Amino acid sequence: MKKLLMATATAALSVGASAASAEDVTLGIILGFTGPIESLTPHMAGGAELAISEVSESGKLLDGMTVTQERADSTCIDAGAASAAAERLITAVGVKGIMGADCSGVTGAVLSNVAVPNGMVMISPSATSPALSDAADEGLFFRTAPSDARQGEVLANVLMDRGIGSVAVTYTNNDYGKGLADSFSAAFEAAGGEVTTTAAHEDGKADYSAEVGALAAAGGDALVVAGYVDQGGPGVIRAALDAGAFDTFVLPDGMIGSALEDTFGSEIDGSIGTVPGTESEGADKMLEMATAAGIDGTSPYVGESYDAAALILLAMQAAGSVEPGDYKGKIMDVANAPGEQIFPGELAKGLEILAGGGDIDYVGATDVELIGGGESAGSYREILIEGGKLTTAGYR
Repeated sequence: MKKLLMATATAALSVGASAASAEDVTLGIILGFTGPIESLTPHMAGGAELAISEVSESGKLLDGMTVTQERADSTCIDAGAASAAAERLITAVGVKGIMGADCSGVTGAVLSNVAVPNGMVMISPSATSPALSDAADEGLFFRTAPSDARQGEVLANVLMDRGIGSVAVTYTNNDYGKGLADSFSAAFEAAGGEVTTTAAHEDGKADYSAEVGALAAAGGDALVVAGYVDQGGPGVIRAALDAGAFDTFVLPDGMIGSALEDTFGSEIDGSIGTVPGTESEGADKMLEMATAAGIDGTSPYVGESYDAAALILLAMQAAGSVEPGDYKGKIMDVANAPGEQIFPGELAKGLEILAGGGDIDYVGATDVELIGGGESAGSYREILIEGGKLTTAGYR
C-alpha cells in the first residue's frame, strides 16, 4: 500500500446510523480512547474527522453524499473488546470503512475476526508490528504508518550516529513491543552496536524496580524503552531514574507524547526517540489545519489519521461506490503516482479530478507512498528531549 471546523467535526460525532439517510456514508474510527495511549487518540481522531468534514462539506463525494463518523474504543490492548467494538460499527452502525485500529495486537484481532469475515476495509494510522505485513487480509488492510521493521533500522542509525554503542532493551509484552524490540536489536547489532540484554515488562504495575535491577546489571550507555506513554513505559523510566541505573533513554513512537513532558520535564534531557513524520508541504499544511481546529498537530499519528480517512473517501470516489469490495482495489491507485498531487485541504480537488476520470497521487500530510501489500514506505522524525520538551532534531 503506497505511499474548518472542529465544531463541524464534533457535531458530526452525534450523528448515528439512525439519523443517516440514503445519501449518507459513515466511516468508523476505532482507537484506544481508553488504555495505554489514551492521551494520543483524541488528536488522532480529530485528524481523521478533519478529512471527513472536508469531504462532506465539499459536496463532491459521489454526487453530493454526506459523510459522518462513529467513534469506537479499541482500548489498545483488549482484543475481545476491540473486536466487539468493530463488530458494532459494521453491524449496528453500518459503516463502509474503518479508520483504525491503532495498536498492533488489537488491529490484528479486528482484521482477522471482524474485517475479513465482513469484507470491511481498514486503514490503520499507527499499527506498526512487522507481523501485519504478512497478515491474510484479502486486500482489505492498509496502513499509513510504516512497519517497525523500518523504525528499528532508523532508531539503530540514530543511536550509532550519536555515539551510543551499547543499550539494554525493555519492551511491553505484546505484538508491538516484541516486534519492535526484535527489529531494533537486529539492526543495532548489524550496525556494530551491542544489546546487553532484552527483557519484557508488563503494563499496569506499580513498581518496576525488579525489572530495572536486571537491566542495570547488564549495563549499557542507554535504556531503550519500547512501551506506551500512558502505561508501563514511564514507570520503567521512573524506576531507572530513582535507582540511578540509567539517565539516557531511547524512546520509540509509543513513548512519544506530551504526557512524557508533563511526567518528567528536564529529568530525561538528552534522551532521544523516533516517531513517524516528514518535513514537507503536506506536513506544514496539516499542522496549520489542525491548529485552527484546536487539535495538537504535533501529537503522533495525527497526519497519518487524516491520510487514512482521506484515502478511504478518495478510493470510494475512484470506484464510484462506497462498498468496500468495490473500492478496496482503488486505494493503491489514489495513493501512488501517476496523477496530480493532492495535499491536505485539497480533498475537494482530488474528488473533482477522480469524478472527471483523471488520476491523483495523494501525498497528504505524511508523504503517502504505499508499497508491498499496502503499507507506508515511511519516514521518521528524530526526537531529542531538551529543556524538558520534545524537540525535532531532524528527519530520516
